[in-house]
Amino acid sequence: MSLASALDRHRHGIVCACDLDDLDQVARLVEALDPVEGLVGYKIGSLLALRHGLGAVVAAFRKLTTKALLYDHQKAGLDIPSMGAEYVSVCKDAGVDALILFPLGGPAALDAFVGATLAAGLTPIVGGALPLPDFAVKNGGYVSGNALARIATRAFALGARDFIVPATDVATIRRQASRLAAGEPVRLFLPGIGPLGGAIASAFAAAPGLSTYAIIGRAIYAAPDPEIAARRLGEEALAFETAR
Repeated sequence: MSLASALDRHRHGIVCACDLDDLDQVARLVEALDPVEGLVGYKIGSLLALRHGLGAVVAAFRKLTTKALLYDHQKAGLDIPSMGAEYVSVCKDAGVDALILFPLGGPAALDAFVGATLAAGLTPIVGGALPLPDFAVKNGGYVSGNALARIATRAFALGARDFIVPATDVATIRRQASRLAAGEPVRLFLPGIGPLGGAIASAFAAAPGLSTYAIIGRAIYAAPDPEIAARRLGEEALAFETAR
């Protein structure tokens, strides 16, 4: 299944970030959440993959869902270029639909990881900024404030059409949406909803006309009732289907 086909039904929705290491707990979570309207997929985190093996994790998910599976290996893509094809090959064999990539290692690393992902028939979801207050240099971090824009521009030129922008930074969402929307249709994935301070309403409103999906972890799986939380967040996202 391609990511595009998994997202055909909704141009707005939510992705549950399964940043847990207990596969039985995740199975119960997926069973409860999968019928939720507006839930378009799941983000598999590195904790699950390291604990159980990515192939086994994907197999467990596929017993319960046909929705999109995004793999996030702690923001992979920051490595020597020769690792790109090897990494992508392992992920493809495991059966995921998309790879979250943060190719902060430079243009050669970006070309290798994004290019290999596209060549393998998987979807690269490309980012360069995290929803953390001290991520950028201007706030005491280590990454240039224009890294995301430069990464997105180069990745778009290679053929990437799916990008990650922090939901906590509405101004950056607006800028990136404006720049990227000038070309072919793109999709934005927006992490940082809930405990990190982001909100679906403000984040989605900053990208009118684009397909937008909130990546949500603790606000769903750590809620007293994850299904109720997911339904509320899914409804909030789907409100943009008719409003935009």
